Amino acid sequence: MKTRPPDRRMTHRGEPLWPLLAAVQCHPLTDLISGEMKIELKRRHVLPGFGLSMGFTVLYLSLIVLIPLSTLLFKTATLHWPQFVAEVTSPRVMASYRLSFGASLLGASINAVFGLVAAWVLVRYPFPGRRLIDAFVDLPFALPTAVAGIALTAVYAPNGWIGRWIEPHGIKVAFSRLGVLVALTFIGLPFVVRTLQPVLEEMDPDIEEAAASLGANRFQTFVRVIFPTLWPAWLTGFALAFARALGEYGSVVFISGNMPMRTEITPLLIITKLEQYDYAGATAIASVMLVSSFLLLLTINILQARSATLRSAR
Repeated sequence: MKTRPPDRRMTHRGEPLWPLLAAVQCHPLTDLISGEMKIELKRRHVLPGFGLSMGFTVLYLSLIVLIPLSTLLFKTATLHWPQFVAEVTSPRVMASYRLSFGASLLGASINAVFGLVAAWVLVRYPFPGRRLIDAFVDLPFALPTAVAGIALTAVYAPNGWIGRWIEPHGIKVAFSRLGVLVALTFIGLPFVVRTLQPVLEEMDPDIEEAAASLGANRFQTFVRVIFPTLWPAWLTGFALAFARALGEYGSVVFISGNMPMRTEITPLLIITKLEQYDYAGATAIASVMLVSSFLLLLTINILQARSATLRSAR
């Protein structure tokens, strides 16, 4: 065996360096420190290694998300391009797009405003019955969508508790586009409230007093101090409410009336295509909804990332 040549590096005094290196390597503290470092590295990885965890993640996402969505696109690919364009741009389909995307966007916007107010009240103000009201926020989560649709229809029908009072004034909710908006707003409220509540609970109320002491009024305090902190969570809640409303079917089908070209939403039109055994047409419409939803959510995520970058830069 070849022996390793001695280290010929020198110290600043001209003395050989290798005796000092050997003394350090033989010192008992060296083994102790290296052992503690190994233990610390081992403590950082509670779950299995990156390879196994990444493989399990990809497998799980493939079985639950990627493979079903890929079959949707493969079925749509059986249509020729003129057939695909004719399916997704017919007047009935375009009317359902306008209603689904428009009502979902408007419902998510309403929830973004009033959900912020509800979250603020539930976090900042103690009052009798707060826990009960906080539990009511989760009702759209707990109720089956069909039950929610039946309840909203019973309340806003012309002979319902609320409908009988507003119908004579020309406000028709049930079996109209306004009913679709009410249903989509109902099912999207918890997403905004539950997303904002943890952020509001962690926000120190002293920052509001500090802003007031510096001469800021209430509007300036909200715009320049409070809302920038809430912006990422608020945008997340808006995106979740919009995505949930866009795919809603059960609660809308009862209150909308399902009239083609007027109150027919896109998920209902997809169900109608499936009942007519037009699987390619149903998957074509579903593909347009899938791509549109993905692009909208991607845009919102990009806005969140940019806002977080700007805040960190400040």
